[in-house]
Amino acid sequence: MATKNVQPTVKNKKRKSRKKNNNKRIFLFIAEIVILVILLIVLYAVLKVDKVNKISIDKENIVVNETVENNVTLKEYRNIALFGVDARDKSLGKGNRTDTIMIASINQETGDIKLVSVFRDTYLNLGNDTYNKCNAAYAKGGPEQAINMLNMNLDLNIEDYVTVGFTGLIETIDAVGGIEVNILEEEIRHLNNYQISMVGTSSDGVTFTATEGKDYIAVTHAGKQKLNGLQATAYCRVRQVGNDFMRAERQRNVLAAIMEKAKGASPATLNKILDQVLPYVSTSLDVEEMVSVLGEVTKYNIVGKDGFPFTQYRSTGNLGSKGSCVIPVDLKTNVVELHKFLFEAEDYEISSEVESYSQKISADTGR
Repeated sequence: MATKNVQPTVKNKKRKSRKKNNNKRIFLFIAEIVILVILLIVLYAVLKVDKVNKISIDKENIVVNETVENNVTLKEYRNIALFGVDARDKSLGKGNRTDTIMIASINQETGDIKLVSVFRDTYLNLGNDTYNKCNAAYAKGGPEQAINMLNMNLDLNIEDYVTVGFTGLIETIDAVGGIEVNILEEEIRHLNNYQISMVGTSSDGVTFTATEGKDYIAVTHAGKQKLNGLQATAYCRVRQVGNDFMRAERQRNVLAAIMEKAKGASPATLNKILDQVLPYVSTSLDVEEMVSVLGEVTKYNIVGKDGFPFTQYRSTGNLGSKGSCVIPVDLKTNVVELHKFLFEAEDYEISSEVESYSQKISADTGR
C-alpha cells in the first residue's frame, strides 16, 4: 500500500551563516560542471543576469524527511539536481520530460565531486504518491516536483537545480571548440540518425544547414575523434547501443570532456559561450552570489561517476501501460549503496519513507 506521507515533514531551514557557506560551495561545484554553463554565468553574471531563464521553486515545498535532516554525515555535503530536457527552444519548465537526470554531490571539506545518473525509466514514486518512470516527475511538476522525487526516493536533501536543453548543450560544445570522444562502430549509425532528427534532412542526404544555423556533418569512422556540438549532443542521446545504462554513461563522459576543455578557455571564449547559451539554461541559483567564488573553481574535481539503480541491484521489465521500466531490486538496497558511494556511509539506515516506497515498488513489479 502506498504511503500517504508526501507532504514535507521538515522544512530545511538553515542558519544564515551556514546558508552563506553552503551556497558558496554549491556555486563552486556548479561552476565546475561546465555542461550546464554555470562557470560562464559566474564570470559575466553582473552584466548579463537578465538573460538567465530562471524558473523559481518554492523551497518551503521541498521535501526533506526527518531522517535526512538529522543525518550528520549529509551535513558535510551539498547535493544538486542536474536536468537535461528534450527541448529545442527556451521552454525548460514542466511539460518537458528529462532525458538526463543527475545528482551532483560535493564534499565541502575536500572539494571532491561525484556524479550519479538516475536512469530516466526508473520506476519510482514521482513525488506525489503515484508511481511511474521517474522522468515523468519533471514533466508533471517541473523542477520542484523532480527535486522532491529525488529527495523522497533516495533520502537526499537537494534544494537547487540546473536545467539545460539541447540547444544549450550544442552551443556550449561548439563554443569550446568541440570535444574528444571515443566512438564505437555500432554507435555511428544511431549518432547520425539523431543528428538528422534534430535538424531535418537535405536533398542530397549528406550535408545541410539546420534552422539554427548548424551544419550536419556525418560521423564516418570509429575511434577517438573531435565532435562538434550537434554530433556530441546526438552521441548523448544514443540508447540503441547498451540501452539507457550506457547512454547515461555517455552523458557523464561528455560532461567531463566539456569540463576539461572549458577549464583552459579564454575569457573571450567564455563570453561567447555565455551569450549563446544563457537563454537555454534554467536554474534556481542566484547568479550574482557566484561571482565571488570564481577564482576557486579549479580546486574542484570529479572523482567518481556511476548510475542508479546500481548494476547489481536492478532489472528491467514491462509494467503494462507504463511500458518498459528500470526496476530497482530493491529500492532500499540501492539507497544504501548510493549513500555508500556518495557519502562513504558504510551502514546507512534508510528512512521509514524509503522503506514504504521500496515495498510499494516491489509489490507493483514483483521484484
